[in-house]
Amino acid sequence: MPRAGLSRQTLTETALAIIDDGGPRAFDNLTLAAVAARHGVSTPSLYKHVGSLADLRRDVAVASVRDFTHALSEASVGRAGADAVVALAGGLRAYAEASPARYLAAQHAADPDDPADAALGEASGQALAVTMNALRGYDFPPDRAIDAVRAFRSAIHGFVLLELEGGFGLSRDLDTSFDALVTMLVRGLAELASQPD
Repeated sequence: MPRAGLSRQTLTETALAIIDDGGPRAFDNLTLAAVAARHGVSTPSLYKHVGSLADLRRDVAVASVRDFTHALSEASVGRAGADAVVALAGGLRAYAEASPARYLAAQHAADPDDPADAALGEASGQALAVTMNALRGYDFPPDRAIDAVRAFRSAIHGFVLLELEGGFGLSRDLDTSFDALVTMLVRGLAELASQPD
């Protein structure tokens, strides 16, 4: 009989709390044993609520993507063009600084051929839509819009990941360098929009 108070949702919330407390790479290190210990139960008792660690990690990733999407939407809603790019970039970085493990969990792509990843795919699609909406002011044709989204994500994610992992050792202020990166992106996106497809 399932232990009172435990459910798949409760276990997901506990796993989220664990990764929130564990630093940037906590999602990669999440274990069922850690979740069980938080509830004072044995690890096998969790299988009444969640099929495997992979299932729990998938639930955590879905919750993280939804949380991340909300943050990006809040940052960029009602903005267009360069203003939207600046706001979206700042919102992404702020979310990663506040919730580094959730940010990294949100980067896991869904397998389109795996039915178990359907919820993750749907949540990731909503995150992509927020980014596409922020770039809509550039009026990219469909294929070029994909290029623009990939360039934006790659550049900002690269900076954020290096920052989270202490990869910047020079004395220059990181905010100043981030602003320079965003300025380059704004100019690059405008140039990309002006080129024939």
